[in-house]
Amino acid sequence: MTNTPLLLVGIGVLAVGTFSLRFAGPALRSRFEIPEKAQQLLAAAAIVLLTALVATAALTQGHGPAGIARPAGVLVGGVLAWRKAPFVLVVVAAAATAAGLRLLGVP
Repeated sequence: MTNTPLLLVGIGVLAVGTFSLRFAGPALRSRFEIPEKAQQLLAAAAIVLLTALVATAALTQGHGPAGIARPAGVLVGGVLAWRKAPFVLVVVAAAATAAGLRLLGVP
């Protein structure tokens, strides 16, 4: 994109929109009461969205499957996170699992 003024205007609009949304949460929190059922539904929706994101990132690469090494690394990281291991250990173990499998020739 070579149109610098248009790029700067786009960045400005996105910055103002982001600030407005971040400001609106605390500013409007005391004015609205969200029912307990809706709060539970939103919590469940967040879990579903994060699970879909992890599944998509772990199982696909480009337009095809990701192979075996990446999902295996994600599985190891997921199990360690579920067992409440330190975050650094989760990341290092997941990366080491994927790298080790790739080193052994597993796609």
